[in-house]
Amino acid sequence: MNAMEFFTLGEHGPRVSRVVLGGHEYLADGRSRGFNEDFARSVTPGAIVEGFGGPKRLRIVEAALELGINCFDVTIDSEKDALGRNLKELAPPFDVFVQTRPEGMVYSYDPANRKMLDLALLRDEVLRIIKLLRRDRIDILNFGILQDALDSDAAFLDRLGANIAALKQEGLIGYAAADSFSGPRIYAAMIASGAFDSININYNIAEDWPRDTAIPAAKAADCAVLVREALIKGELFRVARGLNAAATGNLARGAIKWAVATEGVDGIILGAASLQQLHENADAVLNPAATEDEQAILAQTMGLRAFQDLQNDKNRVADGGRK
Repeated sequence: MNAMEFFTLGEHGPRVSRVVLGGHEYLADGRSRGFNEDFARSVTPGAIVEGFGGPKRLRIVEAALELGINCFDVTIDSEKDALGRNLKELAPPFDVFVQTRPEGMVYSYDPANRKMLDLALLRDEVLRIIKLLRRDRIDILNFGILQDALDSDAAFLDRLGANIAALKQEGLIGYAAADSFSGPRIYAAMIASGAFDSININYNIAEDWPRDTAIPAAKAADCAVLVREALIKGELFRVARGLNAAATGNLARGAIKWAVATEGVDGIILGAASLQQLHENADAVLNPAATEDEQAILAQTMGLRAFQDLQNDKNRVADGGRK
């Protein structure tokens, strides 16, 4: 495997690993824990699901550090708490950066994302997360908003930008990430606001609209680009049912390589259910030239009717700006 590669976050920011380890832990059937056990509880601030951050996950985090991965993305509180415990136990030999979100304030969890416009409320949430992570600040706070936030308040991004600036000034966050599931219009507005240092965006062979819109816009504004969902939460394998095990491996590697080979993509958020998966995923990022077998299985998958239906479903987000 090649040595880890890094990109710069912000104009004068830290060097962040091209591979970002996602915080999801997994059930036996491959679905993510928490979300697929008790969704309402898992996304409730303060709710900690038992069993996160155990010996298996600790070894995966340790192996990630050994690979030179210095950035971790966690979502629900169970993942935040687990990563905080794991990093304290492992004591990384280099600076580590954590990206996370204000729980209960992002996406559709809060109508029109109004809570994040209340600075006192947002500050309290940031302080709560800092304690949960056992860190001095949140390195990257991820603001996932939907189109209804802008539709309900024309000054939404100005007000949110002021809150972001205040939290940075207070030393509570280092950087802010733009995020959405509402398509290109919301990303364009967030990038143009100048309040964000990076974007997180779904990008894969079935959801490729960011290549022509959000990614070049982000780069023009000096925003780093982190992509995710290269495997579409496993849907990529479901549409390719009947493939043998070897073909499935080629499909996973090919899909990751397809995403990271795109001009303007700085890094990719990838999950790992095992040490083998972690090493295979990292290797695909650091050796992005697709093999003939990988190219062939990608082409085969993209030709399936089930894949075309999936792609049409994903394109509705880009066309309508809704999800």
